[in-house]
Amino acid sequence: MTLNRRRVLFGTASLISLGILPGQLIAQNSEAIEVFKTATCGCCHDWIRYLQGAGFAVAAQDLEYDALAEFKQTAGVPDALVSCHTGRIAGYVIEGHVPAADIRRLLVERPAAIGLSVPGMPFGSPGMGPEDQRDAYDVILIEYDGAAAVFASYPKA
Repeated sequence: MTLNRRRVLFGTASLISLGILPGQLIAQNSEAIEVFKTATCGCCHDWIRYLQGAGFAVAAQDLEYDALAEFKQTAGVPDALVSCHTGRIAGYVIEGHVPAADIRRLLVERPAAIGLSVPGMPFGSPGMGPEDQRDAYDVILIEYDGAAAVFASYPKA
């Protein structure tokens, strides 16, 4: 079977009808995320399950609290943007309960940045309770110069 314009358009339309953008499919299947956390954090396990349910391959590693704090600092996560766990994917840092859609967007757009953070542990963010009852929160882009910019915002449900 040869690819022609009609088949490509039909395939793209089929993916979109399923709610999958072609860039998301590439990002979803091309990278695994490593998650560094403490052994006793339940919400970290919930976020990992959430990512797996969203199609990400996840490799988790438990660290002692001090080693995890040092890892975050070395990775460039400012103290004001710290959360309970830290991920790495495609050269980016993912700090805290970042939604899968924002990770995919990061992988598609590829900004020159350290990564993303959801500071603290906002209720209703992925792994932190039901989204339909969530508190408002922002996903922050951590820039190389230490600046922070809002990457995405989630209003109170």
